[in-house]
Amino acid sequence: MSVVARQGFKYTVIGYLGFILGALSTYFIFPYDFAFYGKLSYILSTAQILVPIVVFGLSYTNVKFFPQTQKEGKHQNVLSLSLLGIIFNFAAFIGLFMLFHFMFPGYKQEKWWSLKFIILPLIFILSISHVLNRYVSNFKRIVVPNIFENIFPKLANLGAFSLFIFLGMSQPAAFGLFFGIFLMATVGYFFYANSLERIKPDLGTWYIKKNGLWREMLSYSFFGFMGNIGNNIAINIDKFMIGNAIADEEVGVYSVLFAMISLISIPQLGLFNISAPIINKSIAENDMEELDRFHKKTSLSLFFLGAVLFSCLLVGFPYLVSFIKNGTMLRESEPVIWILGSAILFDLATGFNGNIISMSKYYRYNIVFMIFLAVLTIGLNYYFLQHTGLGIAGVALATAISLTLYNIVKISFNYYKFKVHPLTIEMIFVSIITTMAITVAIILPDFNNNFLNLIYKPFIVLVMIYIGNHFLKIFPIHDYVNKKFIRSIFKPGK
Repeated sequence: MSVVARQGFKYTVIGYLGFILGALSTYFIFPYDFAFYGKLSYILSTAQILVPIVVFGLSYTNVKFFPQTQKEGKHQNVLSLSLLGIIFNFAAFIGLFMLFHFMFPGYKQEKWWSLKFIILPLIFILSISHVLNRYVSNFKRIVVPNIFENIFPKLANLGAFSLFIFLGMSQPAAFGLFFGIFLMATVGYFFYANSLERIKPDLGTWYIKKNGLWREMLSYSFFGFMGNIGNNIAINIDKFMIGNAIADEEVGVYSVLFAMISLISIPQLGLFNISAPIINKSIAENDMEELDRFHKKTSLSLFFLGAVLFSCLLVGFPYLVSFIKNGTMLRESEPVIWILGSAILFDLATGFNGNIISMSKYYRYNIVFMIFLAVLTIGLNYYFLQHTGLGIAGVALATAISLTLYNIVKISFNYYKFKVHPLTIEMIFVSIITTMAITVAIILPDFNNNFLNLIYKPFIVLVMIYIGNHFLKIFPIHDYVNKKFIRSIFKPGK
């Protein structure tokens, strides 16, 4: 079994362990105080929106130019200069941040200003982690970094929340623990990167000056920055705008629902990190046939797994919330689950559209697409929040519309330029099977016991999907449950 499959599978296992931790926190801890959890979500979302400004695409430069620089033994030179660039960028960002609020003191009334003492340091730590994460992915090792990327943020939320709500400590103390756990993750990235290959700082500039390589890197970094900031806005702007327009409690409810639906997208993160070098290689060798095959295969896998999980969540949600404190508030916002879930499922079906563009000579087009996404997302969120009265359901609808249109644009572009696309007839079969399974599970009678309903209705969905997949042979489940594959997972050094 290939390293991609092994690492992808391990990454997914860690992802779901993280999901279990997050789920237990989301279902049984955070509902005790939606307002404070909303504040934590606002802090992290705001920091993540601003991270691309500091990173400025340097993380993706460490992937794009890695094959070339590794051959010449200068990949650590690029890493060292990238980390130095983060420091300079952050210093400039702080200066501009303070200058902006000095010139426009009215903005000091906004929530981000009152929380700047935690948001600003968090931006710096997350920026360093982002560069190291992408650097490590070049070695086709994503499992350990996934612990830092997926588990540590959940520990930060859980630890800070418990410290403040259950142990009665002050908010500054809770925020200090919150930041400290992210700092530990960044230190962990350094140690792990060093274990793969001893890091030797190299701040010389002669290599990137040779043949004007720095111009190409700077250009790529700029367009990577524009693409990344648009993506971060699309992902995090909803919590940010809810926090500024409504209340922390609404951010908390939305964050809990978003955490539930994020279950279906965990495998996507692992597969991209390990597949980025493969995409890059196929494009570099102009092997569009292999790229198309790989694109369709991974997209179908992501869509199938996401559809299964989404189906189980939809039929189990009404019974799940009955066991959650303040669950009635979640049940009242159930449309958020249906709206966001459908959009994320379509996003999974489109696979690595954006990453193909990023790795190609057309990476500059990402700036156009991301500006389109950012403007559309902000505009729709503003409209639904200010003019519809739909609350967080309107935010979910705004996010779903912008994400869907964005993916349609990328599909069209990739087909026009590369003659590749992710969509297959098997996806239609998956949609039919899961729709039938959801319908049957919903119309089946309920037991008086909600715990039995929570078990038996998703079970009905799984059985129907398994039977449909068995006859239509959509997804090769046997490839992931055979003994050979399971043994390969635990081979040392893999």
